[in-house]
Amino acid sequence: MADHKDFLLGGLGVSETEEATYRALVRSGPSTLATLAERAKLSRESLRRMLPSLEELGLVSRLPGRPLRLTATPPGVALDALAARRQDEVASSRAAAGVLVAEAAVATVERPEELLEVITGGDAIAQRFYQLHEAAQHQVLGLVKPPFAIDTARPNVTQEAAMRRGVTVRCVYCPTSFESPSMLANVQRATAHGEIARIADIPTKLTVIDAKFALLPLTSRSVTVDSALIVHPSALLDALIALFEVLWRTAAPLDLATATPEATRPDTLEHDMVSLLATGMQDEAVARQLGVSTRTLQRKLQALFDQLDSRTRFQAGFRAATRQQQRGG
Repeated sequence: MADHKDFLLGGLGVSETEEATYRALVRSGPSTLATLAERAKLSRESLRRMLPSLEELGLVSRLPGRPLRLTATPPGVALDALAARRQDEVASSRAAAGVLVAEAAVATVERPEELLEVITGGDAIAQRFYQLHEAAQHQVLGLVKPPFAIDTARPNVTQEAAMRRGVTVRCVYCPTSFESPSMLANVQRATAHGEIARIADIPTKLTVIDAKFALLPLTSRSVTVDSALIVHPSALLDALIALFEVLWRTAAPLDLATATPEATRPDTLEHDMVSLLATGMQDEAVARQLGVSTRTLQRKLQALFDQLDSRTRFQAGFRAATRQQQRGG
């Protein structure tokens, strides 16, 4: 057990025993319950009872396989996330994070294999996704495509909170992202809060936080997300950031500011159809977002093409934009 004077995390809702156990795991690396209990000077039963609380705090996670092994969440992620939940304790918590990050840095030099973490299970992946956003201080980069581990029916309020703290968010969306009925509204809300969005075909989904951590799928299954990889500062992380920047430069701006499912409004429907189709979304997805049938969309789109004397979506988009500018003028 650590001396009381070394107790750093009380302001973050972590008990002295929980902190001592966490610090023992940070120093020792992935450990079985028996090994960690010995290092933390606890009984195995006491540690087992404490485990749910440590997981709820986001301090530890379970590694796949048997016997059960635990690994410590990197202090730079865990403590920043806890501090973001308790803004009145930010000053003292940052000092605590500095101490633990220094301890982890020494240990990581000796264990380079811990530059990668494997997370299994959709709930665990979603929890780490939100935790990383809570810890963000400067910039979030995202490549967005299905399938999703998070609930896309709900807005990402942790990202919104990060943007209120001054964090810059840039995301590139795959057109198939908008096959989810709620995605359009979520992206509209995110861009209204400051997210900068573009669209392009992308090879994988990816989240990068402050150029310190990257979260990406471990497998390429197209139906579910059941495992993910956390990449810590390394050449691999540098390569993932470079990949994002290449895709960002070639992606098209995503203009969904005025798109609305109120398809009965003729003044907006023309712009909405062209804007959504220009993103690369399929007709079925556009029809879902506008609240009309695919047949109705195709009929209205053909009428718009005839009205604008256009044969392609690009021509229709250009001429519709020109006409709207003239009306505005």
